[in-house]
Amino acid sequence: MVLGVGGSTFAAELARMTPMTGGVAPITTEELAGRVGKAQALLRQQGIEALYLDTSTSLRYFTGVALGLTERLHGAVIPAEGEIAYLSPAFEEPKTRALLRFGGDIRVWEEHEDPTALVIETVRSKGYESGSIAIDPATPFYTVDGMRRAGNSFGFVNAASVTAACRQVKSRAEIALMQVAMDITLEVQKAAARCLAPGMTTPEVQAFLDAAHRKLGAVPASRAVQFGEATAYPHGVPYPQTLADGDMVMIDTGAFVEGYRSDITRTYVFGEPTARQRDIWELEQRAQLAAFDAAVLGAPCENVDAAARRVIEAAGFGPGYAVPGLPHRTGHGIGMDVHEEAFMVRGNQTPLAVGMCFSDEPMMCIYGEFGVRLEDAIYMTETGARWFTQPCRSVDDPFGMEA
Repeated sequence: MVLGVGGSTFAAELARMTPMTGGVAPITTEELAGRVGKAQALLRQQGIEALYLDTSTSLRYFTGVALGLTERLHGAVIPAEGEIAYLSPAFEEPKTRALLRFGGDIRVWEEHEDPTALVIETVRSKGYESGSIAIDPATPFYTVDGMRRAGNSFGFVNAASVTAACRQVKSRAEIALMQVAMDITLEVQKAAARCLAPGMTTPEVQAFLDAAHRKLGAVPASRAVQFGEATAYPHGVPYPQTLADGDMVMIDTGAFVEGYRSDITRTYVFGEPTARQRDIWELEQRAQLAAFDAAVLGAPCENVDAAARRVIEAAGFGPGYAVPGLPHRTGHGIGMDVHEEAFMVRGNQTPLAVGMCFSDEPMMCIYGEFGVRLEDAIYMTETGARWFTQPCRSVDDPFGMEA
């Protein structure tokens, strides 16, 4: 099947799109409060007095408060015992209060004051004069440095042992939001494929991906588009390309629904595949399916990577990260961030558990020639691994359009 030729146009696809987010339910306040309770239990287990959250996705995860990073400190302190406290510039206090989903303890600082001292003061007000404070991994260094100077009776530790432990296991509500996001992105992928035409540029396709995600009710997040030789490079090249017959096409895109991500890559040939393109595409497909089969409850995350890599190495590529071959990990956790715990990479002994969500995306890279990446996400259930989106059917009919 020759994608795009005699098919649709971007304008026609957008005209027939309607939102797919009807009935979507955001994370409830009760679930947010439960996350804080789980974090507090982990703090107590690990002998940590408090958790500091900066303006990161972890702040939104635990509190529902979504703020962007600026030079002015916003955040929250979750003590091992007691009520959460929010931190805000004084002049932003009314806005911060309006954002709160639960709790009402807001601590403020004036423009001439050191906000990192307020973090320490807040921890002490919760009954802790010394001990350990876990720091959100996304916290800027200058904030951590200020806290170290203001709180010399405290030690500071990486909060990933708390934040990642909570976030890498998704609830049914989180998985439901991700499913809607994935469904939307797959529709966008199909629509883009129907519109491809000779002479089209990568920026034109990127603009459509953004517009289509918005039309379907999602917030655009990422959109990498590569044609021809540029598909050999996992994160693209710094120049636009123009589509020609016989080009490999790679589109990696995603969006947000209520703060939760999709991430899907499709690679196919614009025109008739050569024997070389077909062989490499089918090798990539076998590697992706082998990774899925290795996603077994209780197995270490590294098994997923090892399974894909064995397929690629058996075909004479690699070994290890050598190119031609698979130069990066096979997958990453996904949720509110596109890359989060847990990672499908050699050495990661974290056992796969119910609720874990991660990408399955081994990539065949042949620098100077072309590349193939097929990416779908997986979530772990009580009965094993399930796809968020069904993987590609074949290089000739990747979306099942002929079925």
